[in-house]
Amino acid sequence: MFDLVIFDCDGVLIDSEIISARMLVDALAGLGVTIDMDYVARHFLGRSYPTVMKVIRAEFGLTLTAEFEEQYRARLLAAFETELRVMPGVRAVLERLTPPPVVGPPSFAPSPTPVPWCVATSSSPRRAERSLQIAGLSDLTAGRVFTASMVARGKPAPDLFLHVAAHYGARHCLVIEDSLNGVRAGLAAGMEVWRFTGGSHLVAPLPEAPEDARAHLEFTDFAEFSALLARRA
Repeated sequence: MFDLVIFDCDGVLIDSEIISARMLVDALAGLGVTIDMDYVARHFLGRSYPTVMKVIRAEFGLTLTAEFEEQYRARLLAAFETELRVMPGVRAVLERLTPPPVVGPPSFAPSPTPVPWCVATSSSPRRAERSLQIAGLSDLTAGRVFTASMVARGKPAPDLFLHVAAHYGARHCLVIEDSLNGVRAGLAAGMEVWRFTGGSHLVAPLPEAPEDARAHLEFTDFAEFSALLARRA
């Protein structure tokens, strides 16, 4: 049914959002801005750093400097080095979707029917690249990562997903997201959206999603993914 599966990165492939939220809360506290994890989840989850800057400026009258950004990103990546984990079951899912190398004469070559897939993230290119390396996924994701820096508007605008679909010439896309803003972006792009709710930043029971951010399906474990995909084939 789908000719492209588009995975978000943070909170979907890697369990990073809880780390990012904690680091941002601490960094802003040093500037006298008091927010909590719930505020981060409602306003920042799934959004790019430039968007975070705009919200901070509008809500608190504070302009974050380039030095703040550089220090925040450095501390975040340092925390990733010791704390970041790949989501359980993700690597197996990506390996199943990826065609195996052709071995032997063409007549004896395997004839896989993989589903093309890629990663579309609000993270910066540097953060996405390093995060996936730390999580041990970079061998699979190389050449498949698209970031919000490639489009004019980040999530919840559909621009990134539409850009990715155009790149692959895909018409029937499945988006895997964790954040409500990511779900909104996928729906705005006219794509089917499944919400992954198994990240450590999403604590059950989750509140009901707003009407404009209701995914077609929700799942909590990537061990379910292949069976869910097969049912939609």
